[in-house]
Amino acid sequence: MDDPYKVLGVARDATKDQIKSAYRKLARSLHPDLNPGNKASEEKFKKVSVAYDLLGDAAKRARFDAGEIDATGAERARHSYRNYAEGGAGGKYNENFHFGSNADDIFAELLRRRSKGRDKPWSFFEQEGDELPLKGADAQYSLKITLPEAVMGATKRITLPIGKSLDVKVPPGSKDGATLRLKGQGNPGRAGGPAGDALIELKVAPHPFFTRIGNDILITLPVTLPEAALGAKVTVPTIDGKVTLSIPPGSNSATVLRLKGKGAPAGKTRGDQLVTLSVMLPDSIDSDLADFLRGWAERHPYDLRTRLGMS
Repeated sequence: MDDPYKVLGVARDATKDQIKSAYRKLARSLHPDLNPGNKASEEKFKKVSVAYDLLGDAAKRARFDAGEIDATGAERARHSYRNYAEGGAGGKYNENFHFGSNADDIFAELLRRRSKGRDKPWSFFEQEGDELPLKGADAQYSLKITLPEAVMGATKRITLPIGKSLDVKVPPGSKDGATLRLKGQGNPGRAGGPAGDALIELKVAPHPFFTRIGNDILITLPVTLPEAALGAKVTVPTIDGKVTLSIPPGSNSATVLRLKGKGAPAGKTRGDQLVTLSVMLPDSIDSDLADFLRGWAERHPYDLRTRLGMS
């Protein structure tokens, strides 16, 4: 275990004020909220916190200097640390601030209590009018958009619970479940710290006839028997609008035709729209069609099920 005097960078005969000043300086530069994602800084902060917990308490410091306890006070099963609730010589204390002697336990307890708003472990900063600036918490919201808006992009206005309105730019090619981050639009910071961010989760509503798979847009297109048998030019809806599609003669149901570049953006390119044909008979078969089909079938018999071993 590191020598707490060396961790704080103070001499063994340092005064209480010198120890506190050294700790405050290190805490400002190493605090995890001011160094997000920096594991090395987080580990140093843990060590500094443990060192100050020991040397900042006159009784513990005396026992450590006398060799009765080590740098963590590990010989005690549990420790009770008192936290200022009010400043000044007559300050009251909160006696239920308990955790184990392990450095990780101490650090985790401090952050847990602060996140729940139950305590302010760094209250001595407040006593001197010098509270640590902390970034505000992120705020999470959900935004429902249509499939065309997700594919082509859009600007949507949302109103936050506090009454503030924001314009959210949905990038072209956005997918269901994607999260947009709006810098500085979250909860306010503390003691002059920056505001958190607003995290907007996109919810793409189902479309009545378009389906998105990756960057391709799928649609099932009903065609008539003459269109499928003889071929035709038909109008097809796309995300961009209507286009003309050529149906080859002799097309069957499940035939897939491709409209290049009519899908969702993918970088500088776009996916395709895949059109699956579905040959549909009339709602009712009149005598003309029935007579024609009987005569045609007698003259041109063909069996589609031989490949299934059913003939």
